[in-house]
Amino acid sequence: MKNYLLYNTFAGGCTGEEKARSAAERLEGEVVLTDMTKITDYKAFIESCAGERITLCGGDGTLNRFANEIYGLDINCELYFTAAGTGNDFLKEVADGEPDAVIDLKKYIKDLPVCKVGDKKSRFINGVGYGIDGYCCEVGDKLRAAGKTKVNYAAIAVKGLLFHYKPTGATITVDGVKHRFEKVWLAPVMKGKHYGGGMTPAPEQDRFDSEGRLSVFVFHGSGKLRTLMIFPKIFSGDHVKHTDVTKVLTGNEITVEFDSPRALQIDGETVLDVKHFTASSAKERVIQQA
Repeated sequence: MKNYLLYNTFAGGCTGEEKARSAAERLEGEVVLTDMTKITDYKAFIESCAGERITLCGGDGTLNRFANEIYGLDINCELYFTAAGTGNDFLKEVADGEPDAVIDLKKYIKDLPVCKVGDKKSRFINGVGYGIDGYCCEVGDKLRAAGKTKVNYAAIAVKGLLFHYKPTGATITVDGVKHRFEKVWLAPVMKGKHYGGGMTPAPEQDRFDSEGRLSVFVFHGSGKLRTLMIFPKIFSGDHVKHTDVTKVLTGNEITVEFDSPRALQIDGETVLDVKHFTASSAKERVIQQA
């Protein structure tokens, strides 16, 4: 059996191929390294791999891109994932962060939720970040474009909280019910538990929820210093104990609208100048089509 090892040459700070070659050493069978950025027809590629195995090697952004490209196709081959990114939030959840884990991917890319921004729709694996997390991705992208290879997102977040990022009001609609919040710092919508390099904004979120529900976490109403004190607790999930400034809502269709445009990120991929977005679960789309 051939094992087509797909890698994103830009993953992990442009070390995708190097990490793929390292991953190849722990895979079984004949390994064929394939640069996924050069695949122009995913349907034809998937069909050519019938009866064989595909192992995707990359980070959360690579996984997101691959899942969107092959969504709805008949997959007549084995499909696996091994991590080679920087944040690796998917790996943290499904394999406890074990760096050499090889994960059977098929069950994780079924029934994915959709994020709609304007006329563009994208499926997501982990979550959609909106607020200071989107700001951090925006700044990080600018630093990489300027030639910086190592980007410290924690430092960007701290500087943003203290000096650069300004919170805004938000209207959040969950399954038709509107909620109003002022001074919003964060409002991510989650399919999985982790995003942003290990943050756990909605600790009770279950990617296999029987109703397909998503969670939106709202960090609101706090000043700079208190926000800075609570913010690190998002990594452990203890931030939700601060109920006066945090709120988690769940539902099948969630629309987040900020009073002023901000950057958002979809599984680590940045989208600029977004006023609002809607995330809908597979369950919600079935209801709409009925």
